[in-house]
Amino acid sequence: MSKKTQGSQWNDLRTRIATGGWEASDSWGLTGTWTMDGASGTWDTFGRTNPAPAPQPTPTPEAAPTADVVELATGRRIDLGHWQHRLDELRETHDVPGATLAFVIDDEVQELASGVLNRQTEVEATTDSVFQLGSIAKVYTAALIMRLAESGDLDLDAPVVSVLPEFATIDPEATKVITSRMLLSHTSGLTCDFHLDTGRGDDSLAKYVEAAKGVAMDCRPGTAVSYSGIGYVVLGRVVEVLTGTTWDQALKDRLLTPLGLTHTMTLPEEVLPFRAAMGHLTGPDGEQALAPAWDLMPRAAGPAARVCATAGDLVRFARLHLADGRAADGTHLLGPDSVAAMRHRETDVPDKWTVSADGWGLGWTLYDGDGVPGFGHDGASIGQYAYLRVVPGAGVAVALLTNGGGSRLLCADLVRELLADLADVTMPAPFAPAEQPPTVDITPWTGTYKREGVLITVSERDGKPHLVHAFVDGMAGYSPDLEMDLVPLTDTVFAGAGGGASFTEDWMPVVFTTTPDGTKYAYIGMRAAPKTA
Repeated sequence: MSKKTQGSQWNDLRTRIATGGWEASDSWGLTGTWTMDGASGTWDTFGRTNPAPAPQPTPTPEAAPTADVVELATGRRIDLGHWQHRLDELRETHDVPGATLAFVIDDEVQELASGVLNRQTEVEATTDSVFQLGSIAKVYTAALIMRLAESGDLDLDAPVVSVLPEFATIDPEATKVITSRMLLSHTSGLTCDFHLDTGRGDDSLAKYVEAAKGVAMDCRPGTAVSYSGIGYVVLGRVVEVLTGTTWDQALKDRLLTPLGLTHTMTLPEEVLPFRAAMGHLTGPDGEQALAPAWDLMPRAAGPAARVCATAGDLVRFARLHLADGRAADGTHLLGPDSVAAMRHRETDVPDKWTVSADGWGLGWTLYDGDGVPGFGHDGASIGQYAYLRVVPGAGVAVALLTNGGGSRLLCADLVRELLADLADVTMPAPFAPAEQPPTVDITPWTGTYKREGVLITVSERDGKPHLVHAFVDGMAGYSPDLEMDLVPLTDTVFAGAGGGASFTEDWMPVVFTTTPDGTKYAYIGMRAAPKTA
């Protein structure tokens, strides 16, 4: 692929605002077209055609090999042969090129790998292979912020402008009241999808924060939750100002090095010494090809979307949060109060399906496994998808890293089995309407809803609720409109068919809500769009 073609693709992709459902994967929500070696196709953030092909049923698990049984120091026995068998089987079922799996149980880390990192070169996936984590980077940034709060360098409830006088939003009144706590919990009102390459220099975050001043807000601060990538870049800049170094270096100095995470990094050149996964995207013929580039994230996206790691390193980071902030050598990197605060519910989430969220803490997505609390995060980059689930009551953390195909389906099947076995957790069923959906009056929600670059129109067509999701203003023409009938689950929750793999396995959640001040919102992809007409 020529530099000219690659540059053109990035100039297109970086300005797109997607519906955001791929936060089941990532905050940057890119969609687009790809061309390579004579082949071409469309892709969404899950690397599949839109709408996604129907998922194949998972076969009944066969008797797995009983070799490779590991006995932990606590006496518990883990049949790694069985989990290797299931990883191999489910990876093939869902046509995922390569995957690595790691989990912590009884304070011990187990790692497995399957498939290939690159279908063109057929390089084997191994446990020391590095994948892109996408939005899971936000949790690393959150941990840095909590360290600064612990040391007294940062007051989470003070206005951001007290640290960053240059920080501003389009609303001067909002600028005065937005706090770091709001940014951590996605309640600041800042929108998500503002894509700008501000260069590779150490000033990239400063330039991004300056450029974001005029971006429209999704809602007033503190009135609603709306997933925000901008907010985490601002937090990254807070880290830089208070530590006197770059976000990348602060992450190394304050977390990665003390934790011994030798296979975790933030810059592309740091990945080169390691076995690195390449993303894969599915063309219109159903065949997967390499993504048009290994990475499309600008450096400024780092605090929100760019950390690379092995699955083992990811669960070792999670183990810090299972051990009340202690590293493996006993060093306290975070105090127990900070660890607890990160997973304390800061806000409920109206859309509980796009990213399986029951609520949000200070950085962590919060989950409810049939009454068993958990936390974690998902992430994605171009053709790579990462999942982290932690069950603190059982002392279990599970990480799955993948590079294409039906990655979300693989996660749904494999992680469901793992958490049931290791932590006695029952994950919620996939989002879908009932066979006989209720009859719901859509009239209270008809009208138009608008957020930065996106216009949502809700109406009734042929007696059925109907939705059109269009890219507008500066984003006009960058991606085809999504148009679909809506099937009601309740009087505020609807399922849209045709959203593609960026959402759930088959259905796109569309959630309507009214805030205490009377403003109506439509949630798609965890982003809040206020009603304008």
